[in-house]
Amino acid sequence: MHIGHYIGGKQIAHLPGARQSPVFDPATGETIAQVSLADADIVQRAVTAAADAFPAWAQTPPLRRARVLMRFRELLEQNRAALAAAITREHGKVLADADGEVTRGIEVVEFACGIPRLLSGLHSDNIGGGIDNWNLRQPLGVAVGITPFNFPVMVPMWMFPLAIACGNTFILKPSERDPSPSLMLARLLEEAGLPPGVFNVVQGDRAAVDALLAHPAVQAVSFVGSTPVAQHVHEAGTSNGKRVQALGGAKNHMVVMPDADPALAADALIGAAYGSAGERCMAVSVLVAVGDAADALVPRLLERARALKIGPGTAPGVEMGPLVTAAHRDRVTSYIERGAAEGAKLLLDGRNLVVNGGRGFFLGPTLFDQVQPEQAIYREEIFGPVLGVVRVASLGEAVQLINAHPLSNGAACFTRDGATARAFTRAVEVGMVGINVPIPVPMAWHSFGGWKRSLFGDHHAYGEEALRFYTRYKSVMQRWPDGGARGPEFSMPVN
Repeated sequence: MHIGHYIGGKQIAHLPGARQSPVFDPATGETIAQVSLADADIVQRAVTAAADAFPAWAQTPPLRRARVLMRFRELLEQNRAALAAAITREHGKVLADADGEVTRGIEVVEFACGIPRLLSGLHSDNIGGGIDNWNLRQPLGVAVGITPFNFPVMVPMWMFPLAIACGNTFILKPSERDPSPSLMLARLLEEAGLPPGVFNVVQGDRAAVDALLAHPAVQAVSFVGSTPVAQHVHEAGTSNGKRVQALGGAKNHMVVMPDADPALAADALIGAAYGSAGERCMAVSVLVAVGDAADALVPRLLERARALKIGPGTAPGVEMGPLVTAAHRDRVTSYIERGAAEGAKLLLDGRNLVVNGGRGFFLGPTLFDQVQPEQAIYREEIFGPVLGVVRVASLGEAVQLINAHPLSNGAACFTRDGATARAFTRAVEVGMVGINVPIPVPMAWHSFGGWKRSLFGDHHAYGEEALRFYTRYKSVMQRWPDGGARGPEFSMPVN
């Protein structure tokens, strides 16, 4: 089976001679499809389609745009099982997790359906001299979204619903690892009544990304992925005059205070560290145990991790599926080897796991204790089911540890003390904070993003920040002649 592109309202099949890449079923390791990789000609066709569709779509009243999104939302609900199955088939996460991903995407669509109100500006009547002052937000033009493999439905829907609600047209460049859900979304948008060219899908790798970043007609680029690529996207995009938001990697810490409920904290950590095989940008990869918290927590973590049910994401009761590719599994495995070699205490080794008859890209949960800040498993993003325990003496030391890390996406603190929670919230230098919430992903009407090298650009994703990212602000002052001659005015206008 070949997976192609979607441009100008039409499916573009694989073209003879075009490059392609295999798509795997991570649970079996089998190649289930080949995805076409766009060249400069395909990128040009997509940009042309989006640019041609922009004038009419930008002039479409926001209420009519919202009605298309309302129909799209209903179609998402009707097709959520098929979308979740496609996610599991190509990514590997368990079906319940895939269904939750669809739900979080739908929430952003619901927020975007309020675009008539969200775009309403402020009006100041008669600020002086018969002048009224008001503001509006207008769309940019062609917007691009470059999305990662770990959320092939949710992350694209962090971007395009608000982009098109604001009147832009959109080109999605999804991960070549799990490309099918993007085409399913395109078909549902078409069924909802979205005009051709407003939403397009270009499959591809770095060649497609660089072509989009260089194209003069592209006005805005939104990216989610690793920090090195995020930095490249931001630098290349902004040097070509584009507005760019590039969300990079993460090293999310969870601080557990001595007064926290150890059972509650252990349950939270198991899900946050090993859910989706750790392939989440908000996965907790570091437990910062304060004081004697580790003594009660580590044995519980070890017991729960050993009991995890691991297997194909479609199997009943499975809690953790495979990693997305063999290459990614091998990369995570290399970090386990480095952690042991650098002196961290390996309590649970996931490398020897055998499930599903030895087929697929499986790796068991891995737990390190006595992790030190200079070790690679602490410094670098692993993006797999590997949890490290760092022991510190105080909350101040925990905050200092987190604030020294350049990847500052999110952090959580588990405690029963309000003063501790307040101090942590105000002092920690990350973009998203959870108090007794291990994965504090904001709701659709707030915004997602980290600090430091977890975000390049001035805007976080979705929510109120997306409205600013996908529009230009315009202030208007107007006065209607009343018949009286005013003569020239040479002084600074004042009220």
